[in-house]
Amino acid sequence: MNSPFRTKTVEQSIRDTEEPEHALRKSLSAWDLTVFGVGVIIGTGIFVLTGIAARNNAGPATALAFVAAGIVCALAALCYAEFASTVPVAGSAYTFSYASIGELPAWIIGWDLVLEFALGTAVVAVGWSGYVRHLMDTNLGWTLPTSLSGPDAGGHFDLLAFLLVLVLTWILVVGTKLSARITAVVVAIKVTVVLLVIVAGLFFIKADNYSPFIPPAQPQEAGSSGWHSPLVQLLFGYEPTNFGVMGIFTAASLIFFAFIGFDVVATAAEETKNPQRDMPRGILGSLLICTVLYVAVTLVVTGMQKYSEMSATAPLAEAFKSVNQPFFSGAISLGASVGLITVCMILLLGQTRVFFAMSRDGLLPRVFSVTHPKYRTPYRATMLLGGIIAVVAGFTSLESLAELVNIGTLFAFVVVALGVIILRKTRPDLHRSFRTPWVPFIPIVSIAASFWLMLNLPAETWLRFGIWMAIGVVVYFLYGRQHSRLGKVGANAEY
Repeated sequence: MNSPFRTKTVEQSIRDTEEPEHALRKSLSAWDLTVFGVGVIIGTGIFVLTGIAARNNAGPATALAFVAAGIVCALAALCYAEFASTVPVAGSAYTFSYASIGELPAWIIGWDLVLEFALGTAVVAVGWSGYVRHLMDTNLGWTLPTSLSGPDAGGHFDLLAFLLVLVLTWILVVGTKLSARITAVVVAIKVTVVLLVIVAGLFFIKADNYSPFIPPAQPQEAGSSGWHSPLVQLLFGYEPTNFGVMGIFTAASLIFFAFIGFDVVATAAEETKNPQRDMPRGILGSLLICTVLYVAVTLVVTGMQKYSEMSATAPLAEAFKSVNQPFFSGAISLGASVGLITVCMILLLGQTRVFFAMSRDGLLPRVFSVTHPKYRTPYRATMLLGGIIAVVAGFTSLESLAELVNIGTLFAFVVVALGVIILRKTRPDLHRSFRTPWVPFIPIVSIAASFWLMLNLPAETWLRFGIWMAIGVVVYFLYGRQHSRLGKVGANAEY
């Protein structure tokens, strides 16, 4: 039990959820989980990154990039579904890794997810602020003082992003069910906007805009869009290109950000009424819905406007503006600004649940795993993290942090797929209401596909990711290992 690879049994993890002071309220259904998934997946990726990927990397074939990214996510989703239904405990990939691979790998994954969700929440909050400021300026004639408009607008502090995170923090403290109801309303608006793009845009498609569907390959220029010098060039001698067949995979590495969120559903396993049945439905259902919508939207907007002319900031709205349809353009901007609210909220929910699970295990101070006596939510962890992210969002410039978030998520996918293989070998006796098909083939393919997309990310991203992980290892050995509850009581002891 002194080994950093000591594992925490599934039975121990489930017993922890029964402690009164550290228990979460079970209030979510399969419908709630699907809504959560759709709510967080449909956001920055489809409203923003579609234009960047089409203009710089894949042209109309960006639709195929969404298919490629969706397949990678589907492989990982099958592994997540098995784990979430077998180990219905808060923490997602962190908890799964603790039960299968060991404490240190679990810590590294938890540390990774905390960064991923924090950056994602802050960046989306700043993006939401930009949409709202644009709507205020163009439709209401209201203009915030420059000093309160954030670094992107030449100011110093983004007041709107700061306030959004604080409000969402309060909602999550009050209760997960309340956040689910709010999410359901916002998701309805967001999906309506997406369907509006698909249906209305069909009448403005020009076949010439699809030619060529896969533009001829062009060598990447150093510094172009931050996507030069991927590691595949070093490992396989492959020269990275924009456009062409390989440009589709480069685009898939970027727009993978658009799928981030289905794994957040797994963090709510402990708050689900029937996780064995509902977690697989929520995870796989939300992913399928969003993939179909993504491909349809991409085909429509690249048919409406030549890919080389697409906007890098608001491609859907600008596509309708290019065909003289300002009403649809305004409706899409409004829907995007409303829709990004749920993205922020669910990313924040995911982060607090991972933090809560790590705290309950003693790897972080236990004070943050105490739940609210009335709302049964991890209110201390939520308020701490919400406050920090609000400040970060207030002072953060909206530069492309998508690749750093992407590499963290893909790394988690690799570990979860590996965990499925290991737990099948070490605990074949466990009841699995959902079983990943064709093990170990599917998990191995999932690992390979995720790693391939990771290799297509810039070397600079790998360096930043490595630095963050190294800091996490130091924190584990200085604090987490000594305070681990598992290390103190032993593998079979009662907590």
